[in-house]
Amino acid sequence: MTDQTPQAASEPTSETGAAVTDELHTESHDPAVPAAYAAFMRTGWGDRELDLPPHPITSYAEARRASLAEAFPGERLVLPAGSFKVRANDTDYRFRSDTAHTYFSGNQTSDAVLVIDGGESTLYARPRSSRDTDEFFRDRQYGELWAGRRPSLKEISDSLGLTVKHIDDLPEALSGSGKTRVHRGLDARVDGLVGADSSRDDELARVASELRLLKDDWEVAELQEACDVTTLGFEDSVREWDRVLEFGERWLEGTFFRRARAMGNDIGYDSIVGGGRHATTLHWIDNTGPITPGELVLLDMGVEGRNLYTADVTRTLPVDGRFTPVQRDLYDLVHAAQQAGIDAVRPGVPFLAAHNAAMDVLAHGLDDLGLLPVSAEEALDPDSKVYARWTLHGTSHMLGMDVHDCGRASADVYPKGDLAEGMVLTVEPGLYFQEDDLLVPEELRGIGIRIEDDILVTADGSRNLSASLPRTSAEVEEWMGRLRG
Repeated sequence: MTDQTPQAASEPTSETGAAVTDELHTESHDPAVPAAYAAFMRTGWGDRELDLPPHPITSYAEARRASLAEAFPGERLVLPAGSFKVRANDTDYRFRSDTAHTYFSGNQTSDAVLVIDGGESTLYARPRSSRDTDEFFRDRQYGELWAGRRPSLKEISDSLGLTVKHIDDLPEALSGSGKTRVHRGLDARVDGLVGADSSRDDELARVASELRLLKDDWEVAELQEACDVTTLGFEDSVREWDRVLEFGERWLEGTFFRRARAMGNDIGYDSIVGGGRHATTLHWIDNTGPITPGELVLLDMGVEGRNLYTADVTRTLPVDGRFTPVQRDLYDLVHAAQQAGIDAVRPGVPFLAAHNAAMDVLAHGLDDLGLLPVSAEEALDPDSKVYARWTLHGTSHMLGMDVHDCGRASADVYPKGDLAEGMVLTVEPGLYFQEDDLLVPEELRGIGIRIEDDILVTADGSRNLSASLPRTSAEVEEWMGRLRG
């Protein structure tokens, strides 16, 4: 086996003739490249354009950039897409562009940087390699024959309605005087071009995050599509229940992922498939356990659409297709809490209104079960919250291009602010009784139940974007029976 590092036959160049400074991404086990072979590989290629239609985001992204520029008049704003991240040795994770970058540009190619300078926007991108370079046939990250054909600068520009320049021109563009803010931590090369100012840069991240709180019509449609495909993924999972019983949590994870890749971009987050006691671990993503008759299985899964908007939905299903009396009582309690939370969602109320409404129901339910050491009213006091031993988490978070969206917003705006028309949030109360919790009856130990839906705040209340999946215990049983035949 040949194991030597090939030598570059020549310096690669960009499509504009500028030198590409990055060395080739090759590996020590790649075959040697004689000069004759390298020269031969640069000849005899035809040319073709990629079919990149105008992106529907163009007009929306233009308005978003204008709003961002208005928040920082006369300043230069730098938002990188990010680059590849190593998974193991010489293999990378599939690239997913940074949310803020794509929100303001529509671009999803790696290594690109959006610069808004005095209100004028330019996308600096890495185009496909020229056929007269070694990169074209040797580079594992960017070479067309290794990684696929990247769009040209013109193709990106025509699709996104943006001025697009080569990424090699970025250092010069950032070298001038003037206040510059960078969305940091995404691309080390970009971070190194501009001196950091944590106060200025954090403010850019905050504003970029807060601008995403209100979803426009296009975004709502993207989220609705993600929810609709997520519903199909849940249905796929139940239809394959015999395989689920045979192979366990892994089969559920894999079945849902197949639908996410077929009709979307990916899963929006690692799927949580918790059979039995695993449902009491909030972020159980190992998904290695069995699915056991007589128990429940908690499925927290969401499809990320091709424009990166994600659903986030949870259902808790009886493995046998029907709840036991104890399971039904607990499930109905969680459903009542969720419904109270959804009913509380409307413009002008605190973001925490859904959480408070759901917790009121759960605390009183736990009191009825005789589990609380104090009354429900005392437990709900902010200085007590002893009920939270069995609820553990908040009921809601914002949803959008990130599953936990708008995470850099000011706390006074989110989560301490009020809801407004166009916001999308989850409502997802749960009850979790750990298998070694000696303060609950043995019959409850190892049971975890969560119900989660994606809720759009409308002018007069709310709309459940994931309503096509059943929620009540009776509906869940009928749904499972119908899909299993």
